[in-house]
Amino acid sequence: MYQAKLEKDIRCPLEYGLDVFGGRWKSRIICVLAHKSTLRYGKLREELTNITDAVLALNLKELMADGMVQREQFNEIPPRVEYSLTEKGASVVPILQTICKWSGAYHREVSETSISQCLKCDYTVLK
Repeated sequence: MYQAKLEKDIRCPLEYGLDVFGGRWKSRIICVLAHKSTLRYGKLREELTNITDAVLALNLKELMADGMVQREQFNEIPPRVEYSLTEKGASVVPILQTICKWSGAYHREVSETSISQCLKCDYTVLK
């Protein structure tokens, strides 16, 4: 597994927040899980589109380490694992929705590759 050469130097709460839910995939994973509640790995990957297994696995591990996502493993044959948001993870959804509304005022490009959760956001213009 990847080991950072330098320790994270987080000096303010904003940096912590951006580290936890920032980046290309973490906010998408959180939004998909907020909309779908609980998903198995394969379904989560289908919802995200264009993500590799390695990137999804890494982002899920980081989100779990930060207490945003929980993984529940069922002792069945075949094995079953489900992912869902924790209370901490769900608490960031309104923040992401606010960012989405702000972004919608300045970026209105909707394409075929937009994930279904993004198409449901209310892109109201900020006044």
